[in-house]
Amino acid sequence: MKICIIGAGYVGLVTGSSFAELGYEVVCVDINPEIIEKLKNGIIPIYEPGLEEMVKKNSEEGRLTFTTDIRKAIQSSLFIFIAVGTPSAEDHSADLTHIFNAAEQIGSFLNHYSIIINKSTVPIGTSKKVKEIVSQALNRRDLADLHFDVVSNPEFLREGKAIKDFLNPDRIIVGSDNLQAIDHMKRLYKPITSKGFPFLVMDLPSAELTKYAANAMLATRISFMNEIAAISDAYGADIQMVQEGIGIDHRIGHAFLSPGIGYGGSCFPKDVKSLIKAASDKKIPTPLLESVEKVNQRQRKKLFEMIIEQFGKSDLSMFKFAVWGLAFKPETDDIREAPSIDIIRKIIQHGAKVHACDPAANQNVRKVFGDERIKYFQDPYSAITGADALIICTEWPHFQLADLGSVKKLLRNPIIFDGRNIYEPKELQEAGFVYKCFGRNI
Repeated sequence: MKICIIGAGYVGLVTGSSFAELGYEVVCVDINPEIIEKLKNGIIPIYEPGLEEMVKKNSEEGRLTFTTDIRKAIQSSLFIFIAVGTPSAEDHSADLTHIFNAAEQIGSFLNHYSIIINKSTVPIGTSKKVKEIVSQALNRRDLADLHFDVVSNPEFLREGKAIKDFLNPDRIIVGSDNLQAIDHMKRLYKPITSKGFPFLVMDLPSAELTKYAANAMLATRISFMNEIAAISDAYGADIQMVQEGIGIDHRIGHAFLSPGIGYGGSCFPKDVKSLIKAASDKKIPTPLLESVEKVNQRQRKKLFEMIIEQFGKSDLSMFKFAVWGLAFKPETDDIREAPSIDIIRKIIQHGAKVHACDPAANQNVRKVFGDERIKYFQDPYSAITGADALIICTEWPHFQLADLGSVKKLLRNPIIFDGRNIYEPKELQEAGFVYKCFGRNI
């Protein structure tokens, strides 16, 4: 039951190390020799709580290995996971170049029955196309009779909690029309399903759509609450009270009801766009999903508009702003589609300087902006020293627990623009702050 993971990125590393933790023999393949060399030396290219320890442990115990030799990895494995990136193309569809390249390589080297598993987030019909590519490559090798199966097994990993999500999932979804492949997948996941976690079998298109539908639903909840927060501001209501009032309804629940500067990351933005594009290709209108996207972009602009309104001018060249939080969410260094990037870019374009602070994402932001007009800090109090205002873009726990007395002393002006509603407005006002947030009755 050896496992090959093609792609040593976020999904591939979490998937591979988690299967190794369950006792399987796993080999992770990547075309980038620098990444593989780092992994062999215990250097993890991404930040994810618990991942470094898990990779080192299973590498030392011989269950987890890393290589660029895809031929050997494919030919020694029953399960071949495709876990490569599917970024947005220019037309907002998913760019499947890496998926199809992986399928071509599998077809070029496969020499025994294997189950090819799409772990990457892919549009409906991708598994069918992967099967065609592998079959064509086998035909060119005169191996048309070599049997293999293609399965959809979408990931539902939250950055910052990915290992927990893999080992304790809400559900495991397997899309396949082949009983043999389904039986193999049930055996593969038995160490998890034996603990009572659901294993759902469905057809390939349904499995592929479920991933998109899940992310689109969560993104919709966020944008919905941001619209309600705007109404709350207009009428003097408190969005936190509203949030508690609807979240206690068992039909709704509390998750993903927090207003603010919107969602980011590698999944929600591109998956919503990709689903819209997929529907458009079939001439299906998606006004709801298009509105979700528009509301999310509007929230970032709204925070910048708060800044302009507070300082009474669009020329910010005389000001310095501290930004707490650069990653799109806590417990990750991922800045893909992070609201902080758009907000910092706007501030810089209007002439201001920035003191940026994030416990994990500073170096990734430096790759975007360099050092011109931005200084980077690990210590949040050093970042706010002498700044004209504080902007909060990520709700890291230690920001929520900050000493507000020290914050007030260190800021040049006691002004906080809170993009994540992490503080209580009344407490901030009583402490003498000008506090700008989303949907709170101030």
